[in-house]
Amino acid sequence: MEGVRTIQAPMLTFFCELEADALQALFADSSVVKDLVALEASVSLGILDLTSERAGVVHSLNEAGIPVIAWQLLPMEQGYWFNASNAAQASARYRAFKIWSEEYGLQWAGIGVDIEPDIRELRLLMAYKLRLLWTLLRRVFNTERVRTAQTAYGALVTQMRVDGYRVDSYHLPLIIDESRAGSTLLQRVAGLVELRADREVLMLYTSILRPRGPGVLWSYGRDAHSVGVGITGGGVQVAGIGDVPPLNWDEFSRDLRLAHCLTNDIHIFSLEGCVQQGFLQQLNGFDWAQPVTPPYESARKIDRLRKGLRAILWTSAHPFIVLAGLISLIWLLSRLCYGTQ
Repeated sequence: MEGVRTIQAPMLTFFCELEADALQALFADSSVVKDLVALEASVSLGILDLTSERAGVVHSLNEAGIPVIAWQLLPMEQGYWFNASNAAQASARYRAFKIWSEEYGLQWAGIGVDIEPDIRELRLLMAYKLRLLWTLLRRVFNTERVRTAQTAYGALVTQMRVDGYRVDSYHLPLIIDESRAGSTLLQRVAGLVELRADREVLMLYTSILRPRGPGVLWSYGRDAHSVGVGITGGGVQVAGIGDVPPLNWDEFSRDLRLAHCLTNDIHIFSLEGCVQQGFLQQLNGFDWAQPVTPPYESARKIDRLRKGLRAILWTSAHPFIVLAGLISLIWLLSRLCYGTQ
């Protein structure tokens, strides 16, 4: 109809991170599957276990035509998320996942690789900051750990592709600044791994970053293949980090529209949070054309902080150049100050 502007809805992928019993209960509600089908959405399903119960849920999603990404996770005692400390366990888990998938005849639209610090270390850091701080600082000088992890995860991603899967990576946004600076400092200290995947998702959860969240989303979202918005509820708890209120509808809808200004590919954390708050039904019929004001001023502040961070990271990657520059500067200043005396 003339005069009516239409905007195509983005591709939506919902993260779902539930134990088997809770997962079955979530999808026992047939409206959840109907809403996902109506949205033409995908589900990135956390593989918390390799059970028949989880396989049954995957089967039901396969039958409904809902694309399912296998979000790879480890047991808590192995660090939960993939990182520089558990590459061997990650590879072993993937092999077990393949056997499980073949046993139950499961169909996957891709594999999700979530790179985050070891959850055990995060919990220790929150409880015993000084005790773990020394361990983290010692890693500053351990460059071999990063090289070994990058090689191992590079081989794992290659194997996933050989097995016929598209690979998605779920990254913390700071990895973008580290990559641009040519540094590995954050990877050495936090156990992150710069992983090249077919689709890179930046986790830009404004609920955790209040009140600067929208500015962070706008600043980093410009560098993302896919923007991850949230948190609407759910997820594992880390004392001092996860104890924050979930997004309300106004915040959630704002983040969706901001993300859609930047990309047509949006990830939402989490499906269970959206169901609990009634957001999933509201998304059917969501007005993507409704205008949203980008947080330009807040984003400019974040951009300036990022430039400072990149400068620090670059310096960490080129200490001898910096030292030579300082020596040269001191020599030059001495000549200027005392050369004519």
